[in-house]
Amino acid sequence: MKESQWFSEKEASNRLGVTQSKLRLWREVGYLKPGTHWRSSPYEESIPWQPSVIYHLRWCKEVIEYWRNKDSALENIAA
Repeated sequence: MKESQWFSEKEASNRLGVTQSKLRLWREVGYLKPGTHWRSSPYEESIPWQPSVIYHLRWCKEVIEYWRNKDSALENIAA
């Protein structure tokens, strides 16, 4: 059986080597796109206006590497 590429914010931040707050910021500024890089978690009941988020690890890794190579400011965006 194939392992899922979707991970909780905590697990994704650990595997990607960035903080959870940086992942949230990159989502807010548009580096990580809804539906592609992240989506609302279907796994747990959440308050509708504060849903838990899950991240697609491979796609996040690709876009993070792209922006690191293209725009060094990615690392300098403060969370």
